[in-house]
Amino acid sequence: MDSLEPDQIDTLKKAFDSFDTEKLGYITIDTVSTILRMMGIKISDKNLAEVIAETDQDGSGQLEFEEFVELAAKFLIEEDEEALKAELKEAFRIYDKEGNGFITTEVLREILSEIDNKLTPEDLDGIIEEVDEDGSGTLDFDEFMEMMSG
Repeated sequence: MDSLEPDQIDTLKKAFDSFDTEKLGYITIDTVSTILRMMGIKISDKNLAEVIAETDQDGSGQLEFEEFVELAAKFLIEEDEEALKAELKEAFRIYDKEGNGFITTEVLREILSEIDNKLTPEDLDGIIEEVDEDGSGTLDFDEFMEMMSG
C-alpha cells in the first residue's frame, strides 16, 4: 500500500466496497476482473490468474481489501512507468534532431541546465561524467532513461 497515493487507495476502497455488497470483507476473483476492466486495465484471464495466485496468499479465491490493493498496485505502478518511459522517449526524440539514436553530452548539458538552473558547470561535469561511463561523448536512449528515472 505504501507505493500508492492516498487518493488511489480511496478510489480502490470505493470500488472494493461497492462490489462487496454483502459486506463480507472480500471480493471474488470474477469481481476483481470486472473492477480492473472498469479501471481501463486490460489483462488476459491467464495473466490475471497468475497475478491473483501471487496475491491470494491463502488460496481462498477471495481477496480481502489489502490483497486487492496489492494486486491493483501492480497495474497502477506499471502504468505509471510506461507513461514515464513514453514521455522520456518523446523528449529524447526531440533532442535527437538527426535521429541518430543518441544525444551528445553537450545537448545533455543544455537539458540539465533547463531542468535545474542552479547547477554549476562543475555539477554538470560531474553528472555527465557519471552517465557517460564510456566517455564516448554521447548518450543512447537507455542511458538517458536510466539517468532521468534514477
